[in-house]
Amino acid sequence: MARGVYIHIPFCHQICNYCDFNKVFFKNQPVDEYIEALGREMEMTVAQMPEAFTNIETIFLGGGTPTALSAEQIEKLLGLITKHIPMSSVKEFSSEANPDELTIDKLQALYNGGVNRLSMGVQSFDQSLLEKIGRTHSNEHVYETIQNAKNVGFENISIDLMYGLPGQTMEQWQETLERALALKLPHYSAYSLIVEPKTIFYIQYAKGKLHLPTEDLETDMYSVLMDTMEAHGLKQYEISNFANEGYASTHNKIYWDNDEYAGFGAGAHGYLEGIRYSNVAPIKKYIETVMAGERPLLHEHEVTADEKLEEQMFLGLRKSAGVTHEEFETKFGQPMLSIYKEIIDQLQEEQLIELDSEGIRLTRKGRFIGNEVFQRFLVGE
Repeated sequence: MARGVYIHIPFCHQICNYCDFNKVFFKNQPVDEYIEALGREMEMTVAQMPEAFTNIETIFLGGGTPTALSAEQIEKLLGLITKHIPMSSVKEFSSEANPDELTIDKLQALYNGGVNRLSMGVQSFDQSLLEKIGRTHSNEHVYETIQNAKNVGFENISIDLMYGLPGQTMEQWQETLERALALKLPHYSAYSLIVEPKTIFYIQYAKGKLHLPTEDLETDMYSVLMDTMEAHGLKQYEISNFANEGYASTHNKIYWDNDEYAGFGAGAHGYLEGIRYSNVAPIKKYIETVMAGERPLLHEHEVTADEKLEEQMFLGLRKSAGVTHEEFETKFGQPMLSIYKEIIDQLQEEQLIELDSEGIRLTRKGRFIGNEVFQRFLVGE
C-alpha cells in the first residue's frame, strides 16, 4: 500500500549545472498536453490498483521545477491531482519551487489547490556561487518570496542549501548558514555537491576545469552544518535534514522507511505492490503512451527478499532514529541481530553505529562516512 505520491514536472526555465534529473527547457514544450497526460496516468494507475491508494499521506511535486508552470497551469494540475488521487488521508502536500519564479499568483494557486508545504531551492546566499552553479535568483528574490508565501498563508516552508561547491570557502558556507537561519524557517535541507554524469559540472570535471573543495574541507563544512543547526534548536532527523518539532518531511520519510509510493510523470520512479518501476523519460513518448491508454512504464523490478532487507538497513540508517528492532521484526518476522549481528558488532567496534534496546543508528562519526556504512549491509560486500 502506497503512503505517498510523487509527481514529476520536467520543465525548467534554467538548467542548473549540477542537476541530473529528467528535465527540459520550458520553451516550446507541450506543457498543457503533459499536464493532461499526468491526469490520465493517475486515473489509469488508481483504477488498476485502487487498494494501493487507500491511505495516501503525502503528495510531492518535484522536477524539474513545478513553479516553471503558469498559475493557470498549476491550477489545472492541482485540479487533476485532487480529482484522481484519494485525498482524505493526505496530511502533507509539498511543491518544490524556485525563488525567482514563485509569483504571488502562483503562490495563491498552490495554496488554494491544497499545497501546504513549500521546498525552495536556495542553495547559497553567495551571488558568485549561485552564478557558478547556474542559479538565476538573488537573495532579494528569496526574502521577498518567503514573505509573500507567509502572507498567502504558508507556514511550512523549507529551503535547500548546498556545500562543497566549486571554489566555496568555509566563510561563504558559514555566511550562507547565518543568512538561512536568520529567516527562522521550520525546516532546512543541506546537501553536499555530487558531480553526476550527464551534467554540465561533469563535463567540466572531466576536462579538469571544476575546482572543488578538498575532502577535508567538505567534511568540516558538514561538521559546521550539524553544529550550527543544533545551536539554533533544529533537530537533525536525517543525514541532510533539520527541522523544528513537528516539521520533519513526511514524504521523504516514506523513502527512508522503505515504504511504498507512486511515481507519476516522465522519468518518475515508484514502488508499488513490491515492484520498483521507472517511467519513460522522453516527454513526447510519455504523452503518446499515456494518451494511448497505457501506463508509461520503462522498467519494472520485483524487489527480492534480500533486497528488501538491504534497503531497510541502508535507507533506514539515514534517519537519526536509525532502524528500530520493532519495525524490522514487524516487517521481516525475525530479529535484526539474527541476520546482521556480525556486521553490527564490527561497526560498533569501529564506533560508526550505536546499538541499544531501541535499535541501531549512525554515530556522529558514522554520519561523515554514511555511504561506507550502508555498503556493509549489501550482499557480497
